[in-house]
Amino acid sequence: MLTILVTGGIGSGKSAVCALLRERGVPVYDCDSRVKELYLIRKELVPSLEEALGCPLRLPDGTLDKARLASLIFSDPSARETLEGIVYPILKEDLESWKQRQKAPLAVIESALILSKPMFDGVADVVVLVEASEQLRIQRVMERDGASREEVQRRISAQHFPLEKVNLTLVNEDTPEALSAAVERVFFDKNSYLYKFIED
Repeated sequence: MLTILVTGGIGSGKSAVCALLRERGVPVYDCDSRVKELYLIRKELVPSLEEALGCPLRLPDGTLDKARLASLIFSDPSARETLEGIVYPILKEDLESWKQRQKAPLAVIESALILSKPMFDGVADVVVLVEASEQLRIQRVMERDGASREEVQRRISAQHFPLEKVNLTLVNEDTPEALSAAVERVFFDKNSYLYKFIED
């Protein structure tokens, strides 16, 4: 099975790429969504984070206060490192288990962050980076999340992509139809870079 990491900064459109791949029957492991599920499944996670970060992180109903946690880790690099040290080993274990259960010739991991984390080196055979201009990304996220320009820029600055690990770049600055055509060309065209791996 060929495993592809689809990555890219916030607002680049990596989730739109992965949605198109799902429509084609490709299994996709969305790291962000799965982490949210793991907070519910692994009951020790939130208390461990509260103890390590030294602050309450639960809403009155006992569930994780996602907004508070996001604000904390995007404004405090040391807090982000602490969180990653607790959450990422559990995420990697879950991801490897998911990979072993897949029967398709092609599987995709969606994540904005794991490319820059040495712990995840080797989890994918090929890396595809989805790109768009910073101005367009800011506009997309402001419209999608109702966030301020400053907040989006802070989130963008917290993301880093080691380009030496990237095999292919997919530009997403046009219409949804153009993105669909690009996904078809990059992932399924018999003359594409990826198709050689899929054939093997």
